[in-house]
Amino acid sequence: METVNKLVLDRPVVVFSKNSCCMSHTVKSLLCDFGVNPTVYELDELPGGKEIEQALIRIGCSPAVPAVFIGDQLIGGANEVMSLHLKRNLIPMLRRAGALWV
Repeated sequence: METVNKLVLDRPVVVFSKNSCCMSHTVKSLLCDFGVNPTVYELDELPGGKEIEQALIRIGCSPAVPAVFIGDQLIGGANEVMSLHLKRNLIPMLRRAGALWV
């Protein structure tokens, strides 16, 4: 948990992902299409990625990836991000976090 907190601290948007996960790709693409430059941690490439994945599960991410943090706050996975987008709440949240300026 402490490792996850350190990785998301002071970053507007963080995505924990795996290269093999199509939903991770979808979330990253959506954010990039908005002009967001998220910090992305590919757990299948990181040393200690398995431990980070277990920490994400312990804090409530199920499945563990994608796990999206906006403004140091856990938003959730693809379902939560898409739901925020469809409710038109995602862009204002990204602006408040300093990830978007327009």
